Amino acid sequence: MKILSIFKSPRKDEMYLYVDKREQLERVPEALLEMFGEPVHVMDMPMTPNRKLARVESTAKLLDDLDTRGYYLQMPPQKEEYMLDLFRNRPETGVR
Repeated sequence: MKILSIFKSPRKDEMYLYVDKREQLERVPEALLEMFGEPVHVMDMPMTPNRKLARVESTAKLLDDLDTRGYYLQMPPQKEEYMLDLFRNRPETGVR
């Protein structure tokens, strides 16, 4: 079992960075931190191989990435095409 620290990005909605609590952000590359923005600590949690996380495909991959790279980056989910068109044809008068 590992204890993870989870950070969210202030620049990209729903982007999270998982790191080992003992190491924190030591092994995260500078280039990634620049793109990610100043990490905002969300929580710490215990992690076992059989624990399921909502937006993590494989906890085995998450734990493997922590061991090999020192971090796991959770990208935001893809936006549905219909969601991107919501405000294209907004009326110029009346209710907006």
